[in-house]
Amino acid sequence: MTRSAPDRVTVRVPATSANLGPAFDCAGLALGLHDVVEFAVADAGLTVEVSGVGAGELPTDDSHLVVRSFRAACDVLGWSPPGLRVGAVNAIPQGRGMGSSAAAVVAGVVGAFALCPDVDAVDGAAVLRLVSDLEGHPDNVAACYLGGATLSWTTPDGACADRLPVSDEVLPVVLVPQATLSTHLARTLLPAEVPHGDAAFNAARAALLVHALTAEPSLLLEATQDRLHQRQRAAAMPDTIELVDRLRAAGHAAVVSGAGPSVLVLTRRHPDDVPGDPAAAVCVREVTSLTPDGWRVYPLEVDHGGARVAGVAPGVSSS
Repeated sequence: MTRSAPDRVTVRVPATSANLGPAFDCAGLALGLHDVVEFAVADAGLTVEVSGVGAGELPTDDSHLVVRSFRAACDVLGWSPPGLRVGAVNAIPQGRGMGSSAAAVVAGVVGAFALCPDVDAVDGAAVLRLVSDLEGHPDNVAACYLGGATLSWTTPDGACADRLPVSDEVLPVVLVPQATLSTHLARTLLPAEVPHGDAAFNAARAALLVHALTAEPSLLLEATQDRLHQRQRAAAMPDTIELVDRLRAAGHAAVVSGAGPSVLVLTRRHPDDVPGDPAAAVCVREVTSLTPDGWRVYPLEVDHGGARVAGVAPGVSSS
């Protein structure tokens, strides 16, 4: 028996930052900046409209990543609408390490599950495995789908993830340059092997990062130290690494956001901060003063909800 499925749904997906310093390819953080995608069943054909970031640049045919992800999910579900209309309103910067491709993948898959008349309850674990397969790794898609801070890993059966309760004291700021950087290019710069001492260093910092994010944000500066991937990719983004070094020297927990070239700073709320106004926070003002001209400053909250369909969280526990 099939449910009475809607013929139109809206999916809201957050930006994300992955790695968070030492937790390479396993940690992610959902951020309060969103793409909103509407899917509607049509009688035939495909219509794609894009506004906001990427308008006039992104494809509006079957090659659009949202469409490809939607249809990949349809293949898994054994269902396909006769036609499809997609309207994307994008706010997430693209090619800058803020999870724009992960957001597109999650939006497409969640949209298909939400529209499919044969889906009575969403299997969050199955969605996570599918979006991870489509994206190629689970760190960004896990945070985008589940919200908050996430830890992800892979098993013979596919990707898994769990969500961490982020301390209310943590206030993320993303610094975005004009330049872009391909994730594929950034990965080609990584060495095939790393010294045992560096691996041990990052393992210790990754464990500390969990404690810092959830219970003791005063340890974030130490917890975000990295020896495995940031310095190794400096040649592709020297301005980024220079800014990270400047911010860390001033006491701010700055890291490369994902593959770069944006910078994520995990600042902390101050007693004098005005609730609900991250742009006016004391630490945000300090970070802004250290940021070069030409970089955009995004003071953001942690997004705790993840992907949402018309205001309803579609995910269930992925464990």
